[in-house]
Formats: sequence, structure tokens, C-alpha cells
Amino acid sequence: MNSKLRSLIKYSLLLSIALILLFFAFRGIDVKKMLTDILHANMFWVAVSGFLSIAAFIVRAHRWHLLIEPMNYNPSLKNTTCALLIGYFANLALPRLGEVSRCGALSKAESIPFNKLLGTVIIERTIDVISLLCCMFLAAIIEFNRLGNFFTENIVNPLLKKIDQLLMSPLLVVIVVVLAIILIAVLYYYTKKGRKGTGSAFSKIIHGLIEGFRSVAHLKSPWLFITESILIWVIYYLSVYTALNAFFFTTHLGSGAALFLLVAGGIGMSAPVQGGIGTYHLLVSQGLVLYGLSQQEGLTFATLLHTLQLILVVLFGVASLLILFSKGKRA
Repeated sequence: MNSKLRSLIKYSLLLSIALILLFFAFRGIDVKKMLTDILHANMFWVAVSGFLSIAAFIVRAHRWHLLIEPMNYNPSLKNTTCALLIGYFANLALPRLGEVSRCGALSKAESIPFNKLLGTVIIERTIDVISLLCCMFLAAIIEFNRLGNFFTENIVNPLLKKIDQLLMSPLLVVIVVVLAIILIAVLYYYTKKGRKGTGSAFSKIIHGLIEGFRSVAHLKSPWLFITESILIWVIYYLSVYTALNAFFFTTHLGSGAALFLLVAGGIGMSAPVQGGIGTYHLLVSQGLVLYGLSQQEGLTFATLLHTLQLILVVLFGVASLLILFSKGKRA
């Protein structure tokens, strides 16, 4: 089976899953009323939410730039932002394709080795997962009285159980030892080949990834990096919070609800389906049901916010493709 056929099958399978989830989310929903409510939403707050999302794109691009700097490369913020947006756009076609696409786009625009950029993106994604977990536990603390045992029974306890099972498993020791041996062997192989000046393509890839990983330990502005990592999620939160003012049935929801919806939406967007389609709608709408809204109202809000993000990603993704590849490499 060739790679193109595998990609087509994977794309079709994931899209099918997304459409099935979307079907379940919209089952029993009055779509005509939903569209009417969206058209009559307060567009001022929708615009504010969209503007905040754009600001988050720029901050995230600058944070990526901070990770690239220690490797002695200085890409322009314009090209870094365009590459990032191309990555978001590519994720609409195939989940996780965006990480590869944005590295490829910036590599071509700025002549930075692809493998080094990939290492920085892996670091970024790791930080994002940690940040989402922090938001999750913060939401569990703030909203515990309102949501009762929802977080404990559906998120915290299953997570702790999985961790406990992993730690108690004898396979963990075997896996750690095997990975350590492999890592040591790879590093030794690379070092030996590097000294001889005859490193293979594989060793060069490993070297680039390692250099990308090490960039986080050699940041020129570590406090700025930490500040921007926090700021990204603060902006995401404000984007959700302001969007609550778009509908009369969500304006009464407070800051705690916005944090909970940020977490639900973050998990939905992280699911391995194109653009979080279906998973985002289900999780955010069900989250709003916990706050006393109807399924109709919850899905209306989720659809508005997801559609807004989708429009921004498509518009800016296409524009970034035109900007980055029409002018070629930066002089």
C-alpha cells in the first residue's frame, strides 16, 4: 500500500469519525433556530473574540521564535507567524499534519533545517499539554461546587487510575530501560559518526531533534518565554469569556464557566479529528448543559465559536500560503 493511499484512507477514516460525532451532537437540534440565533448574535463580542484569537496566533509565533533563537537562527516574525498559520490550516486536512507543515514552511522560507524546527515544535506541544492540564485542575478547583463530582469522576480519578496502573506495571521498568539504551546508543552512534565527519542522514535527523529540544534550556529570554506561554492561555480564556456575551442565554455565565469551556474546547480541539470537528461541539455543548443551558443553546454557542476559529484559520492560512511562497525566501 503506497503512502498516498494510506493518507487517503486515514483522512477518510478521521473525517468519517468527525462527521459521526457531529451527527450525534446535532441530533434533535433545530438547525434553523440555531442559525437564526447565530445571525442575531452580538457581533461586537464575536469580533472581540476573533481579535483575541488573532493576538494569540502572534504571541504563539513569537514564542516559537524564542525557541528557534538559541540555534543561531533569526527568522522574521512575519514568516514565523505565516508558517504557524499554515500549520493550523493543514490540520484541517489531517490531524498533526500541521506540525510537519509549519516546520516545512518555515524551513523553506528561512533555510532552517527541518529537523531542528521539529524539535522545537515537540517542545511547544509538550508545554501546551502541561498548560491544558493546569487549566483543567484549576477549573476543577474553582468550579467544584457547581459541577459537583463531574471532574473527579470523569477526569481526575480516571487519570490518576491510569497513572497508578502505569507506575505499578513491571513493563514500565522494561520500557524505561529499553528507551534509555536506545537513546544512549543513538547518542553514541551520532557522536562517533560526527567525529569522523561521516554522519548518516539518520544521525543528522537525531542531531537536529536534540538541538531543537536543547533550545529550551538555552533560551536568551527565559522569562519572556514563560510569560508568553502563560499569556497564550490567558488570551484563549479571554476569547471564550468575551464570546459568552454574544448570546443572551450565556451572558450570565461567569469567569469559572469560561475556564471550564476553555478546557472542554481545548480537549475537543486536541482530539485526532480534522479541526476538532464534532469533538469540540460535543464537549463544549455538554459543558454548557452542566450550567443549566439546553442542548440547543449549548450547541449554538459551540458552533459559533468553532465556526469563528475555522473562518480565521482558513482566511489567514490561505493568506499565509500566498505571502510565504509568493515572495520566496526572505532576503
